[in-house]
Amino acid sequence: MSLSIGIVGLPNVGKSTLFTALTKKSGLAANYPFATIDPNVGIVDVPDDRLQALADIVHPGRIVPATVEFVDIAGLVKGANDGAGLGNQFLANIRETDAICEVVRYFTDENVMREDEHVGEFVDPAADADTIMTELILADIQTLEKQLPKLEKESKRDRELAPKFNVATRLLAWLNEGNRAAAMDMTDEERAAAKALFLLTMKPILYVANVDEDQLGETPAAIDGVTPIPICAKVEAELSELEPDEAAEYLADLGLERSGLETLAQAAYHLLGLQSFFTAGEMEVKAWTVRQGATAPQAAGVIHTDFERGFIKAEVIGYDDYIELGGEKGAREAGRLRIEGKSYVMADGDVVHFRFNV
Repeated sequence: MSLSIGIVGLPNVGKSTLFTALTKKSGLAANYPFATIDPNVGIVDVPDDRLQALADIVHPGRIVPATVEFVDIAGLVKGANDGAGLGNQFLANIRETDAICEVVRYFTDENVMREDEHVGEFVDPAADADTIMTELILADIQTLEKQLPKLEKESKRDRELAPKFNVATRLLAWLNEGNRAAAMDMTDEERAAAKALFLLTMKPILYVANVDEDQLGETPAAIDGVTPIPICAKVEAELSELEPDEAAEYLADLGLERSGLETLAQAAYHLLGLQSFFTAGEMEVKAWTVRQGATAPQAAGVIHTDFERGFIKAEVIGYDDYIELGGEKGAREAGRLRIEGKSYVMADGDVVHFRFNV
């Protein structure tokens, strides 16, 4: 399952530094606007302590974590919806992602240029976030204004398209009041119709507060009702260059249990409405990604389309039972291995063996 999160923000907020640390990829990081033009893409492991616990029982040849794709998108500026700063290109890159991770500057740096002034000590996270949201809202307004005439004609010819036209009309009025599309009250039918409009502000969003090192222990003020994840991009860049033991010692010196990027990867994974199930054997212990609410056949199809097409049943052990009872043999003897059919909804952490026939 390939799902991506676009990393966005104003120029010089530390996006590319964060991306380089996140992916351990040598991307360009510079302190002037538009250092990033074409988006860089990186596949990031999702930290999950359960994988090692499973491996300690079955002793596999390898451990394969779940992954999430991050896209480093160039800095947006005021007026991007009208093409300022190559804005149309950057907005198109955002449109292709499944969710948005916005980096907001909390750190001070006299060398960082701002649009409005050259004094880097001036920091206003709320205003910066508002600038980005305004550009996304304005871009969505333009999208709807272009679509509505066509939708109106089509809805008159085909009544099944009326819900899409109606919700688009409501959304345009809502956006013009300065609101993001996702915040509008909608029925399930309206929300499904709205998804087909491909609006930027319908995407899930999380915020990263790029802080100074001495701010790492603080909780940033909420932005748009969401508490940002505090990360010091410079610290994360240093951690990415260290061996695991050295990185753990560095984190301990900072009073942290895990890196900010590990927290971000997990938060991004759940932001997309994803969860993991596991397969565990001598060859490998692997985390597989499914959407929350996925059925057993859908989960089987993630492994191979033949598994879904020829699905018979699934042998399922809850993660806690698997660990407590020492693996499949103990779970089977204790009656904790369940046989589930096509209607079973996967739970996060299920350890599964699928039976199929094609």
